[in-house]
This record gives sequence, C-alpha cells and structure tokens, in this order.
Amino acid sequence: MNTCSPVIGQWFERSNGTYFEVVAIDEDAATVEIQQYDGTIDEIDIDAWSKLTLAEVAAPEDWSGSVDMDPEDYVGKKDDGVPPGYYDPLSFLDKT
Repeated sequence: MNTCSPVIGQWFERSNGTYFEVVAIDEDAATVEIQQYDGTIDEIDIDAWSKLTLAEVAAPEDWSGSVDMDPEDYVGKKDDGVPPGYYDPLSFLDKT
C-alpha cells in the first residue's frame, strides 16, 4: 500500500524503477497528473494512487530526459547572422 501523498513538484519512483513527477492534482476529477522522466504525460486515479508502490525521490540530476531536445537543437543556423553556439545555454559556462 502507498503511504506517499501526491505533491505537485515531487518526484517518485515506481517499483519497476521508472521515475515520474507530479505536475497537477485535479480534485474535481479525482486524478493526479504526472510527467514521466521521458516526458510522457499521464493521469492516475486517486483511488489507484493509494494502491501504487512508490518511493519519494529527489529530482534526477539529468533533467533533460523529459525535454525532447538534443544539443544540436541549440545551434543557430549559419544564415541567421548569429555566431555559432549562441543558442547553446551551456556555452557561457566555464568548461574547465
């Protein structure tokens, strides 16, 4: 039996090792909306939630699992007048 209450922003691990985050709780519909690590959005009935085997976990260090973008997606096009790597949010970090 599950003793974890759904809390928006909290990450959980299922017994099969998959991770998800609670993104919304709809009290009128009695559902918990979750986003799995791979970005998939799903909905769990409140009654079903209490029957799940879950453990509260910290958010994954690599949050990019739920973001469907590759590093190549950040690179600007050659004809847009922007220097290469301008769109890369990590390019401003010290890489040493």
